[in-house]
Amino acid sequence: MEFTLLFAVAMAYGGGLLALRGEAARGNAADCAGDLGGIMLTAAIVGLFVGRLAAMIGSGVNPLTSPIDVIIIRGGVATVPATLAALAAGAIAARAELIQAADALAVASLSALGGWQLGCLPREACLGSPTDLPWARTQPGSSIGRHPVELYAAGIYLLAAAVLALARKRRMPAGLAAATALIGAAAGRLLTEPMRPSLGGGPVWWYTAGIVAGVGAAAWAVRRRPVSPPPPARP
Repeated sequence: MEFTLLFAVAMAYGGGLLALRGEAARGNAADCAGDLGGIMLTAAIVGLFVGRLAAMIGSGVNPLTSPIDVIIIRGGVATVPATLAALAAGAIAARAELIQAADALAVASLSALGGWQLGCLPREACLGSPTDLPWARTQPGSSIGRHPVELYAAGIYLLAAAVLALARKRRMPAGLAAATALIGAAAGRLLTEPMRPSLGGGPVWWYTAGIVAGVGAAAWAVRRRPVSPPPPARP
């Protein structure tokens, strides 16, 4: 038995927590009075649990008869159910400060995704489709080079987190950081999906919908930016 899935969870939460502390040190979470760490942890636990159950059921494993398999087998987590469950749990936990909390957690969320993808290293599950590129890696007992697709995704998410953190040094319209993070998260999966081993090509339309939703949310955030009041009239 092995618990490498929990190592991936720890790397994800650690990456998110480090980013959250860095954001707090620069005052980028000043608009939100809620417990951001608690919101992030709640969303992560609920998303992981729902996504793991969905992956088990999808592979024919009954969670009721094999409950320990939730944490010890390598089957991974179903991305779409996990994401939807995490978003719902985070929204419920944030309550009235939904937009402020989403903005404050935007960089941390991308960093957490990067940490989760790096969790493929202890799980030995980083490889995807075959390739002849110089940096291809091989599975034990095989001579076929494969894309380290999970490391590609980790790089995309961590780079997006760094760019967004720099952008947040300037004042952004409420909701724009969260929308940008949504675009980055969906785009990271969409760009790497063709290199993942899959019989049906993966839920590409879900990631496309995520990008469209993020662009729409960004446009809404920019349009609703508070208009500066006109200067007072001279006497």
